[in-house]
Amino acid sequence: MGLRLKTAIWVQAFLRRCEVNGQFGSVLQKGAEEAGALYVVINHLDGGHDLLAPAPGAAYDDAGERRFIRDFPAPVPWSEIAARMERRKRSDPDLWLIEVEDRTGLAGLTVES
Repeated sequence: MGLRLKTAIWVQAFLRRCEVNGQFGSVLQKGAEEAGALYVVINHLDGGHDLLAPAPGAAYDDAGERRFIRDFPAPVPWSEIAARMERRKRSDPDLWLIEVEDRTGLAGLTVES
């Protein structure tokens, strides 16, 4: 079993990797340092956004990578992301929400189907 990073450290490392790859990323909502649920918004810079949510079950796969699923089947306007996340924040105020600009992909994250 691999090392599990605290959410705060994972976010810092991920945003740094995005920066190195020429992608802008930022923290929209800072959650619990240790193990807050992590949501990632991919802003495609064309009005569409993907929302990546924690996958059900274990937070990490066998290789030690965080597991994500798409929260919407296709990119949606920011207003739909904002509305869904406001509801989630009411039930989980410790969640993290980060955003990354990526026109063509998912900022290097693997998404389960």
